[in-house]
Amino acid sequence: MNSNIRIGIIGSGGIARAHAKAYKKIPGVDIVAVADVVPGKAAQFIADQELTGALPFEDHNRLLELELDGVSVCTPNVAHHRASIDALEAGKHVLVEKPLSVTLQQGIEMVQASKRTGNMLSVGFQPRYDPNMVAIKDIVQSGRLGKVYYVETGGGRRRGMPGGTFIKKELAGAGAMADIGCYSLDMALNALGYPKPLTVSAVTSNYFGTNPKYHKEAASFEVEDFGAAFIRLEGDITLQFKISWAMHMDTLGASYFLGTDAGLKVSTPYNGSSWNGVWDGGVGSITLYHDEIGRHAETSIPVLQHQVDRFFEKVNDFVRAIRENRPAPIPADQILFNQAIIDGILRSSETRREVDIVIPNF
Repeated sequence: MNSNIRIGIIGSGGIARAHAKAYKKIPGVDIVAVADVVPGKAAQFIADQELTGALPFEDHNRLLELELDGVSVCTPNVAHHRASIDALEAGKHVLVEKPLSVTLQQGIEMVQASKRTGNMLSVGFQPRYDPNMVAIKDIVQSGRLGKVYYVETGGGRRRGMPGGTFIKKELAGAGAMADIGCYSLDMALNALGYPKPLTVSAVTSNYFGTNPKYHKEAASFEVEDFGAAFIRLEGDITLQFKISWAMHMDTLGASYFLGTDAGLKVSTPYNGSSWNGVWDGGVGSITLYHDEIGRHAETSIPVLQHQVDRFFEKVNDFVRAIRENRPAPIPADQILFNQAIIDGILRSSETRREVDIVIPNF
């Protein structure tokens, strides 16, 4: 009897290639099917990735009729919702790429489907597997900072605007928020233990994306390339957030955790590249600010130089969770708070006022 983990991939774009590469490295895992709505694209993907014996489909529901243990959802953002729910209801565990969904309501329905079916829904935030990201969370959770009352996070690329499906509102839902902003939010919220967001006051703009001087697809640019927000979290925590795909600046600065006993400053890795300066992987420096014998003191936390393949670890952890019948490594009901903030930012910017965030209890 074949006891290998059987995997299907829905969507065969660039991110699907990274999933396939990771699965192929894991002993005892077979990619048995790929689905893509574009005729011939799944078959071409199978050939390109040398997935011997895998079956191609244009309809993901046909793929879900197969005996599968897990599914990677690698579609454009707009299709995360339907593909994930269909997979969960077909009895499959799901690893969906970030962002969780396009709207908060879609995210709620996805979490409800996971709870209803008992199948796990994990979300693709590979920066969590960076050892330095783990250290940041360990420091915050240790209580060393005392009561954390203010957090600032975000990042920005001097020039780093994608195109294609990333800039179409009907496909992506949001721009910089959904692409890289969700990573910044996860870095901070995960360290804090994911407190519930309560209100958001925000602004967004797309001065660069809609300007042909800066983007070759300016005429069809429909999402935001910049956003800033003031967010109130449970536990009397204030979160200041900012993100940018393009700007006339080298960086939007470090992230800060201010506590009653100490503060933590974390810088993004920045080496002068136009695409650096966001929390999609890596850490530049970690510094603890505190008092010792009544004097100001600073402790530099060594940043580990490592060879951890964060993306592989994300996929491998999903497979381990299937094998060991464990909960989702990065649970969707947690990431729903992340999605709720993005949803709140877009609503607040559109209405030009602070908005409440309402998330049901599950």
